Amino acid sequence: MEDLTTPQPPIITLTNIDIYQKKLMILHNLSLTIHKGEFVYLIGKTGTGKSSILKLLIADEKAYGEQAEIVGYNLKTIKTKQIPYLRRKLGIIFQDYQLLAEKTVFDNLDNALKAIGWKNKNEREERVMKALEKVGLGTKHFKYPHQLSGGEQQRVCIARALLNDPELLIADEPTGNLDPITSEEIFQIFHHINKKGTTVLIATHDFMMIDKFPSRSLLIEDGKIIDSGL
Repeated sequence: MEDLTTPQPPIITLTNIDIYQKKLMILHNLSLTIHKGEFVYLIGKTGTGKSSILKLLIADEKAYGEQAEIVGYNLKTIKTKQIPYLRRKLGIIFQDYQLLAEKTVFDNLDNALKAIGWKNKNEREERVMKALEKVGLGTKHFKYPHQLSGGEQQRVCIARALLNDPELLIADEPTGNLDPITSEEIFQIFHHINKKGTTVLIATHDFMMIDKFPSRSLLIEDGKIIDSGL
């Protein structure tokens, strides 16, 4: 019988990493480990460095320090040409939806697949519809972003992030523009995705949702991380 208490291997490892914003160090000797299959909140006041950590994880910021690894990539030595391949293993969701207004929901997701090299039209269509069904939008693929509510637009963004069956889903304030009921629906989707095996890391101020869906939290305070250990 499988020992469910055995920890999964790390999917993110940061050891003694310094993080800068415009040459100003905002986090010093940052260390954290997130294992495969975990659901983790990254919390802290505005300006404490949450978004900077996420930018480092997607190789938008340079890593300085001892060790910085994510989904098998070394962020200290990663080459520019490797970054698209790293991001194919990640699902990335930001507060601003970044949907193309003149494209339908389907075409927004189809374009995302084209951009990362998916050439077969039938395979793209299958992936797009599968991702939309996961977030409950399988019947709204023909709509344009302006015809959707804010919550539905965020669901489209989640579907876009799921197109590549990512190992790790990263979200930065994904419910910052949403009402509490819609926020709860979005968090339910995140937890459902996590239960299917995808690791989830969410930077959020939404403490109402953290109370409703408790999980391990990493609090950034005074330049350090305090781990809830849940």
